[in-house]
Amino acid sequence: MALNRAKELGRNNSQFFSDELSQRTLERVELGNALRASMGKNQLYMQYQPVADLQSGKINSMEALVRWEHPELGLVPPPRFIQIAEESDLIIEIGEWIVRRVCTDMRDWLDQGMENFRVAIKVSPKQFHDPLLAEKITAAMREMRIEPGMLFLEITETVLLQDTPATVGTLESFKALGLDLVLDDFGTGFSSLSYLKRFSFSKVKIDRSFIKDIASNGDDAAISKAIISMAHSLGILVVAEGVESEEQCLFLSQNMCDEIQGFLFSQPLLPQALSELHRQQRRLPEHLLRLQKPQRTLLLVDDEVNIVGALRRLLRGSDFQILTANSGQDGLDVLAQNAVDVIVSDQRMPGMTGVDFLRVAKERYPDTVRIVLSGYTELQSVTEAVNEGAIYKFLTKPWDDTQLREHIEEAFRRKGMADENHRLDLEVRTANLDLAKANRRLEELLSQQQQQIIRGEVSLDIVREALQQIPLAVIGVDDENMVVFANDAAQTLFENTASILGSDVDHLIPDLPTAVVENGCKRCTVELGDAFYEVVARSMGHGSQSSGKLMTLTPYKTVP
Repeated sequence: MALNRAKELGRNNSQFFSDELSQRTLERVELGNALRASMGKNQLYMQYQPVADLQSGKINSMEALVRWEHPELGLVPPPRFIQIAEESDLIIEIGEWIVRRVCTDMRDWLDQGMENFRVAIKVSPKQFHDPLLAEKITAAMREMRIEPGMLFLEITETVLLQDTPATVGTLESFKALGLDLVLDDFGTGFSSLSYLKRFSFSKVKIDRSFIKDIASNGDDAAISKAIISMAHSLGILVVAEGVESEEQCLFLSQNMCDEIQGFLFSQPLLPQALSELHRQQRRLPEHLLRLQKPQRTLLLVDDEVNIVGALRRLLRGSDFQILTANSGQDGLDVLAQNAVDVIVSDQRMPGMTGVDFLRVAKERYPDTVRIVLSGYTELQSVTEAVNEGAIYKFLTKPWDDTQLREHIEEAFRRKGMADENHRLDLEVRTANLDLAKANRRLEELLSQQQQQIIRGEVSLDIVREALQQIPLAVIGVDDENMVVFANDAAQTLFENTASILGSDVDHLIPDLPTAVVENGCKRCTVELGDAFYEVVARSMGHGSQSSGKLMTLTPYKTVP
């Protein structure tokens, strides 16, 4: 038991046998037995979590998720029972059940009139190495009349670490079936970049661990943007998992992520609820979509309520939304929930100065334009903040109404120019992604065509060799009655002819009737030298793009 536990935790650790470890092992055995028994008791069921497109806002696809409702244990967490199933061959049986259940649900949706949907099925590492997996998927799709293009297969990075001929063959068999491949949990393991190019994954999914703090953690943001850029350069779409807030969604949308999956859009749903959601044409809000022009927004931050009120009255009637906060921390909370263009902040506030607040705002929301409006001049801290780029302008109280309005409008114009440049950049990157996808598809088609040509050439060589080995004389004639092929037996038969290839068949076989030459599929007898031959001519092109005729000359043993 201790040995198995040590293996679970990885290298460089020690585990000792204990009553707790024994109890944990016993629970796992009992849970495994209960899971095996559940297969025939309808305790497993499927839920589907929609994936939303960040350009249209529509449901693009959905991920199939298996659930286990035990009569005594209740809803068992998927990571718990999937790991137990993966440790035994039970995962093969569960995986096969999932494929059949998903195809059945898809057929039900199609019969209800549901259109334009695709479903992703997660393939576990052990299931991936099932030699009958492709056959099982094909059988389920055929039985339920599901087109291959409607299914995705999600493959984890751990599968790709086993770079074996079997792994390569399995991936190629999936592609041959017309199934799109998705690389799941990208970035959590030893990301195999060569496989992204080699096996034409349609999508990669950024793991939820990078999404949780993506709007505030610089490392997570940098990793996510790098994954998006790299995938797009290969013509691969990017899906972000675990998106739960508008802040996360906005960051992803502004940085060219293609799709999101998470509680922000929808929790996993039962098949009927998913069908209803699809029927309602549920969409993401417009302001979260890529290439959208959001409403202009100003944030006023001041601990004096009367100052905030005076500023609101001054700016009443402006064509921008006004949000307010009474401290630096309150301001950060507002920024976390709203897309803000311009910030006007007081300097002296309890808990956090205006300069410190704007420094944090710059780090988390660098696209905002930040202004200090204060009656106190702390020259050193303000100068440092300006030099750092944390502050765009420093304005003093009391203010001139006209000048303050002009400064704020100028800040909005500055932000508008930056937004327009960003929008144009997104359009260019979107066009480049479409071009990369088209190039990738063209490369795949060219590769397939090249393989077909190679197979055709191999087949042609085999046919040529077979014809050469036939003991009968065989000649090929084109539509102009010119000899273009002669096997060894024909070369021997006409060895006294200077050149068989390129000669007219009428000169080669003078007694050949015109009907045979023109129509083919005829039999006749001709005399060549001192021997008689039966000539059979058959026209080519009935089952292929070939043309001309193929003739065989069979010698008579006796004079006809």
